Amino acid sequence: MHQTFEVILRVAVIGAGRSHKNEAAIARAVRSLGHTCRLVNAVTWTQNLGRFAAPWLTRQVETFEPDAVILGRHATLLGVDRIKKLIRGRYSAFWYFDLRIPPIQDVLTLGRLVDAMFVTYLPTVETYQSLGVPNVMHLPQGMDPEIDRPAERIPRRFRCEVAFIGGNSPHRNTVLRAMASAYDLQIRGPGWRKAQSDLPVKGGPIYGKGYAQAVGGAVISLGAHSLPDQASQTASASNRMWKVMGCGGFYLGEWVQGIEALGADRVHCAWYRSLEEGIELVRHFLDRPEERRKVAEAGRRHALEHHTYAHRVGLLLEGRGYPLPQTTS
Repeated sequence: MHQTFEVILRVAVIGAGRSHKNEAAIARAVRSLGHTCRLVNAVTWTQNLGRFAAPWLTRQVETFEPDAVILGRHATLLGVDRIKKLIRGRYSAFWYFDLRIPPIQDVLTLGRLVDAMFVTYLPTVETYQSLGVPNVMHLPQGMDPEIDRPAERIPRRFRCEVAFIGGNSPHRNTVLRAMASAYDLQIRGPGWRKAQSDLPVKGGPIYGKGYAQAVGGAVISLGAHSLPDQASQTASASNRMWKVMGCGGFYLGEWVQGIEALGADRVHCAWYRSLEEGIELVRHFLDRPEERRKVAEAGRRHALEHHTYAHRVGLLLEGRGYPLPQTTS
């Protein structure tokens, strides 16, 4: 379904609602495009009100009288029947950010209900189509200019050669362990509390200002696949890439086919195809601060000009996916 909106819309965004969550970034993007938006925090209110939350949240959407409804995964907390009622007669979209194979039932349920489902990992378009989701499109994540921006001050504790900010995953430990043996590495993110002692974990989840400080304190910010399947995810990347670029950092990530349609190698960021190459590239860019600075600056400009949440939400509201070049398909 291709939508064309030439008027100011009333858009309801339903899902998680804390300021660092994707739904909050979507709501800010909707407003930056000139539309009116109500963010309905299904997660926090359900935690606070229990079974009384769903009817109250539904009322919050109904009284807003939206023209369009954007759903996050946690919108299912309202219940399927309420969601059906809320989206009836309105343009509805579900934007899903995770890579889970096989998919969880809540995701399939939402995908089958809405006018359009958007996924951040390109090959999963076919996965969801094969599971009965009628209209699925690829839409990468982006950066949020209000949150993802360079830090004004960087405490000494964040200074390091290489930083990895992301969740604990056994698959990426090989990369991180090798980097730690060669360079001054700092690891931060969720799930690292019980990590093996040879991994240099410096803290837990960080958001906003703390995230920008961690990026700013590192010479290089590293990307590493969390699952083996990610190596075959054509033209797909974690939003870590966009957040690092937005915060003015130098991003070095694992290469996948077609990824340069999003960020050009040694122009906006850098890509490594093997662990050995990754270690060599860290040394290359540590020794070349001027080249590194130019790439980081170009990466931030590139993200601001082409890869913000507003760019993505504009496509979503029109019912269009991200227009990748044909060579990446």
